[in-house]
Amino acid sequence: MSQIDNLPPLRDVIATHGLRAKKELGQNFLFDLNLTARIARVGGSLDGVRVIEVGPGPGGLTRALLAEGAREVIAIERDARALPALAEISEAYPGQLTVIAGDAMEIDYRTLADGPTRIIANLPYNIGTQLLTGWLTMEPWPPFFESLTLMFQREVAERICAKPSEDAYGRLGVLAGWRSEARIAFNVGKQAFVPPPNVTSAVVHLVPKPVEEGLPVRHVEQVTKAAFGQRRKMVRQSLKSLGVPVEGLLAAAELKGDERAEDLPISAFLAMARALPGLRS
Repeated sequence: MSQIDNLPPLRDVIATHGLRAKKELGQNFLFDLNLTARIARVGGSLDGVRVIEVGPGPGGLTRALLAEGAREVIAIERDARALPALAEISEAYPGQLTVIAGDAMEIDYRTLADGPTRIIANLPYNIGTQLLTGWLTMEPWPPFFESLTLMFQREVAERICAKPSEDAYGRLGVLAGWRSEARIAFNVGKQAFVPPPNVTSAVVHLVPKPVEEGLPVRHVEQVTKAAFGQRRKMVRQSLKSLGVPVEGLLAAAELKGDERAEDLPISAFLAMARALPGLRS
């Protein structure tokens, strides 16, 4: 795919606007139009969908989202150098691109939803996990978004999608597995980026799923933090940091206590989180 619209090639856009990727902003630009179109299509048709994109940079993925039929793209960009390039895309797609110049960590994303909404982004590596955790811990649940399609370092992607007894299984895997159906859509090699990162990347697709009412996220996070804080120890020992009778937690999850956190199913963490308030009273 050599062209998806009448705008200049991305290499020319970057040269014109002097958009050298900044390491301190976690920037790695995507030039491959085939790849950006593939990312845009991971969650299915974008017809009638509002898309929120974080860190568009020169707008490679932004252009793909619009070309694939998104009703509107709201792009959040901290780097003022990228704003003129994004303004050119806005002119090419009248009324379909809104650019918010600001910090992605300070946005109330719920206020941006209007009808069917998805978040699709090549996330800055330095804030990707924080953003994902924020979206997965939103209340009420299910959230405002239909799905998340996000680029991460492959190592982080594996942690998000990990299952019990896998090496990458930890707090992030419990959270993502509790509140979503998560999968790695495909890997992305270093050569796809400018500048090339030091690691392989992967696109992760997450679809929210219903969860039981009345189980606060903070209780699940407290239990997983304690359990994985000493992940090589038996849970009878690692759970002591919660300051409640450990036998009560173990009984709630039907555990013997000699298990290790990385081998526990998500249901065990939820059972302990459910019992936690009662054991504190």
